[in-house]
Amino acid sequence: METAPTDWRVCPPVELTDLLQHAAEAFSDQGFHGTSVRDIAGRVGVTVPALYYHHENKEAILLAVLQSTMADLLPRGEAAVADGNGDPVVELANLVESHVLHLASRARFVALDSETRYLSPQARNEYIELRRALELMMRRVVERGVGRGVFHAVDVALTTRALLGMLQAIPRWYRESGELGPRQLAQRYIEMSLALLGMPPDECARVSASAR
Repeated sequence: METAPTDWRVCPPVELTDLLQHAAEAFSDQGFHGTSVRDIAGRVGVTVPALYYHHENKEAILLAVLQSTMADLLPRGEAAVADGNGDPVVELANLVESHVLHLASRARFVALDSETRYLSPQARNEYIELRRALELMMRRVVERGVGRGVFHAVDVALTTRALLGMLQAIPRWYRESGELGPRQLAQRYIEMSLALLGMPPDECARVSASAR
């Protein structure tokens, strides 16, 4: 895992090589199937053989983009949880905030997650393992909260998946031109996430309002 960022609330574009940046833009504009290796090579300004020197095929390029995105997100989540100083309510709020900032600020490329359906089973499993790490991170926080009696979840695993499903839908509809910016959106999602875990409405609102 990469080194955690100094401030997990600062969410600049994910660092990609020039080739992966152009490929991500092509996949976003045209979809995985609508993009050829020749398209990507043309955008980068290299020959197709030169592109193959760096990546085995188009699938490997998409997988590298997705892995780079997750390699940036996971340390942010770890840093957000660490900033909770052992309080599961703050840990959960921070983790939700870090994820929403990532999903909203980088919605265009994060939405490429849907293109994983075109990956081979082996490549898809490599990416799923990274998503699984995020799920386990959140599940541990929820478990701690349930153990302390501040969260209420009959099925921690299912509740965690419900939380992540709610968050992961953001790139499908979020637009920068909308009413809510990433930080305002994060506050709303913190409140909804805590409510899903059975916290009183006034407490949900208080924790959400305290998010920077």
